[in-house]
Amino acid sequence: MSDNNSAHEDPQAAGEPSKSELRHRALSLRKRTTSHERLIAGRALVRELPELTVRPHMTVAAYVSMGTEIETRPLIAWLLTQDCTVLVPRLGSGLDIGWSVVRSLDDLQEVSGTGHLRPDEPSSDVLPPDALKQADVVIAPALGVDSQGVRLGRGAGWYDRALAARRQDCLLIAVCWPWEVTGGRLPTQPHDVPADAVLTPAGYRRLRRRADD
Repeated sequence: MSDNNSAHEDPQAAGEPSKSELRHRALSLRKRTTSHERLIAGRALVRELPELTVRPHMTVAAYVSMGTEIETRPLIAWLLTQDCTVLVPRLGSGLDIGWSVVRSLDDLQEVSGTGHLRPDEPSSDVLPPDALKQADVVIAPALGVDSQGVRLGRGAGWYDRALAARRQDCLLIAVCWPWEVTGGRLPTQPHDVPADAVLTPAGYRRLRRRADD
């Protein structure tokens, strides 16, 4: 068992890869996946999400996948069949995430002029960042997750800022590929918000327990 000093040792100082290096590795591996594999993986997310994790009529903040991310449209479609209120990010031009309600997959349209380099968005009203206070569950993208719930994002910090508005009883689920769940420790910074659970096409794993569980 590690002593207290080593438990808090900076992985990068110990010669471990930096966040940017880990992102580059993850994105390189993801480029080997095909659109069909990403769709099949997205359908698997629905099967692997445990019963009662999301219940009918909940408010769920999800996200619209892009690029080599696991396809999330099957998950969004399933949430809608559960009569959930589904929020997805509206990035706008600033640093903060706004939100919009998705009522149908047909609502999702390419952001004009981006060539799908940004997630598709609904045309419904843009809600402020604190709309996340209404969410019972947040489903967020990750390039990696460790056993303590540390989530490797894309580096812009949008989600960490947005998650500051989340209620304490709101479950945060990170979504990534199975090979991106690591038993080692990812580098972390004080503003990083740890995930409570991780969902992959191969299964669901609870990482942290809260006092209200």
